[in-house]
Amino acid sequence: MTQTLLTRRSALVGLSALVSTPAVAQTRFAAAKAYSTARRGISMLVMQRGQILFEDYQGQGQRFKGWELASGTKSFSGVMAAALVQDGLLKLEEVCADTLPEFWSDRYRSAIKVSDLLHLVSGIDGKDGRNFGDVPTYAEAVAVPSTKATGTQFSYGPVPFQVFGEMVRRKLIAAKTGDADPLAYLTRRIFAPLGIRPIRWQRGSDGMPHLPSGAAISARDWANFGQFVLAGGVHRGRALVDSTALRANFEASSANPGYGLTWWLPRAGMIGPGPRSGVAGEAVSLAGLGKLYMAAGAGNQRLYLLPDQDMVIVRQADGIRETMRRGAGDWSDQTFLSLVLGA
Repeated sequence: MTQTLLTRRSALVGLSALVSTPAVAQTRFAAAKAYSTARRGISMLVMQRGQILFEDYQGQGQRFKGWELASGTKSFSGVMAAALVQDGLLKLEEVCADTLPEFWSDRYRSAIKVSDLLHLVSGIDGKDGRNFGDVPTYAEAVAVPSTKATGTQFSYGPVPFQVFGEMVRRKLIAAKTGDADPLAYLTRRIFAPLGIRPIRWQRGSDGMPHLPSGAAISARDWANFGQFVLAGGVHRGRALVDSTALRANFEASSANPGYGLTWWLPRAGMIGPGPRSGVAGEAVSLAGLGKLYMAAGAGNQRLYLLPDQDMVIVRQADGIRETMRRGAGDWSDQTFLSLVLGA
């Protein structure tokens, strides 16, 4: 048996014990909490089958206090796209130029599809020379040229998400939905039905919500969002998004096997957001834990979805600005998840 299969089997055996012996589970969760707290952790929550098994807050963390997700915000866009598909406002394989006619004059941008944009393989430079964390306005993002053919290179950064924001804004206006902007639509279609209330959401100088970063929500709300995604986008027996489009969130591109539509898919060959992020370094080890989807942000903000275990794990931490300057530091997703699962 290969080492990877042994690791995965260990994880699943550990989970079986976790479910059957609550005392042992709490010991594991406490060990994971100690690991997180020692690395600036302020909140940790473990949910399985929609039930909270463990919840803890330290330092500035509070049950009803929202915390900045940094790039963990990005994964909302993939789910919003699935809602737009259900409403007939979007197709993942439509060309962006149909909504952004500015793209027709560019031989590369005229070929970009929505799926290319959200896979971050559109050929548009994700950062466009900006400092890490700098987010352009929607107009600035739409003006960024493409220098490569679609699908040939993964380029992580805020620009594609702001382009997507402008696409959504124009579609909402054309359809006369009554939504003022993408965040209003996301709130009406997803957050409000789920009872999620972002504490704040940063906006740019154009008044439009930042889609690559800027959301601040509580650990419970982030976990509930994750549980909704694990449930296939179904809430109280009703599908709030297109199921096929939601599944596409977890299908990788050929340019990066470790990234779907705005979600990380840790596995061999994964290209991370940058050398200091620490996200890609353990991709092979994480793959040994079974299926894993992840929203990740600076400061090691994490939303882990483990479909095989029907489990959602949230970890929030202080030190976002410091991490952006210095890198992920001593945080290890593999160590943390192994402590939670007893793997």
